[in-house]
Amino acid sequence: MVSLDRFDTFKAVVEAGSLTAAADLLGQTRAVVSFNLKRLEAELGVTLLTRSTRQLALTDAGERFYLRCLRTLDEARLAIEEARSEHTQLKGTLRITTTLEFALAQVVAALEVFRQQHPQLNIHLSTSSTHADLISERFDVAIRLGRMHDSNLRAVQLSTFEIYPVATRTLLERHGPVTRLAELEALPTLGHGRVPELTVTDPAGTEHVYQPQPGKTAIIADNSATLRAFALTGQGVAILPEWLIAEDLQQGRLQRLLPDHRFAQQGVYALYPDTRHLPLKVRAFIDFMKEWS
Repeated sequence: MVSLDRFDTFKAVVEAGSLTAAADLLGQTRAVVSFNLKRLEAELGVTLLTRSTRQLALTDAGERFYLRCLRTLDEARLAIEEARSEHTQLKGTLRITTTLEFALAQVVAALEVFRQQHPQLNIHLSTSSTHADLISERFDVAIRLGRMHDSNLRAVQLSTFEIYPVATRTLLERHGPVTRLAELEALPTLGHGRVPELTVTDPAGTEHVYQPQPGKTAIIADNSATLRAFALTGQGVAILPEWLIAEDLQQGRLQRLLPDHRFAQQGVYALYPDTRHLPLKVRAFIDFMKEWS
């Protein structure tokens, strides 16, 4: 009988694109991955992959087997999760990815409580300013912020948060008071590389697109924590999450600008691969985070 472990090896090779990359994902040596792949082909009696010095390619039989392999692994994992659900404790490893600043502000404290409820569940938390590929990097769930775009992932909204334009008092003293949106857009701007457009509603209820004047974007960074650091040194105006800068506002290190204007609320989302069955550990974590938020 063919081992499901070899199914998993084959799936990893296909999705990673090489034996070496698959070995890294699986935490195995390249030789072990190659051996298991060859044994799988021998047990099936077909060639699943054609190999060259530069790439791997699925054969027709390999393509058909890969699709069935996904369904088989999904059903096997579901059976295991259902068996474990008869007990109160979750087991195994939950792999999560999110941004560093949101992990420090929210996720770490949430996981402390979640692990108390499920002490036999191991947590692997990865932080990055870039969006990880959940499939190839084998993450169970991603927590992402902002506005969701079309994706082949499933998304559950956990909560929303406000964003504010902020700057230091010294920057405002250099450039003068800010009472209108046009004056805000004329100040040196600190931009987020993955947030191309923001909308803001004025006191009359009219919605505008926030558009800093050409040449006014002084610095662009790929995460909010870095933008906050630049803002604290007086290098420009940053649009930042309330949860990140609440203490800065309370202590007077940053000033909120145009408090009578409201930037569009942003969402906190849990994303997970589009499979037929949501693993129990993922469902439990998402339900917990909805309550936590």
